[in-house]
Amino acid sequence: MRQCFDELTIPTRGHSMHLITQAVGGTIQHSGIQQGICQLSCLHTSASLVVQENASLDVQTDLLAFLDHLAPMEAGRYTHDLEGLDDMPAHLKTLLTQTHLSLSIRHGQLVLGQWQGIFLLEHRQQGSHRRIEVHIIGGD
Repeated sequence: MRQCFDELTIPTRGHSMHLITQAVGGTIQHSGIQQGICQLSCLHTSASLVVQENASLDVQTDLLAFLDHLAPMEAGRYTHDLEGLDDMPAHLKTLLTQTHLSLSIRHGQLVLGQWQGIFLLEHRQQGSHRRIEVHIIGGD
């Protein structure tokens, strides 16, 4: 049994979804672990991680619009607005999604469905550099 730690830094362009499957897969390949678990942790409270369809950009558009509907940016709606109008909505969107994912590794590859991909969701309006901790546990 071995383990490997790495950190991915993902530049974002503001309120958007970023496909990170390939970056995570590269970290797994570099680790040499063939069978195990990959734990992903987004180290932010206004960005999150999801496994979602990676074939149609329309899905991303609709998911972002849905989250905007659930947590709208409206002046005076929220008490917490220290960092701007998008501050509390970003926290609510993170609450509704996930900051940690656990994924299986088989034969040195992520176990994902044909149309699934791993996405980082940026919930703020301005771009940033988001950190994702990757912890891989397994063996040959």
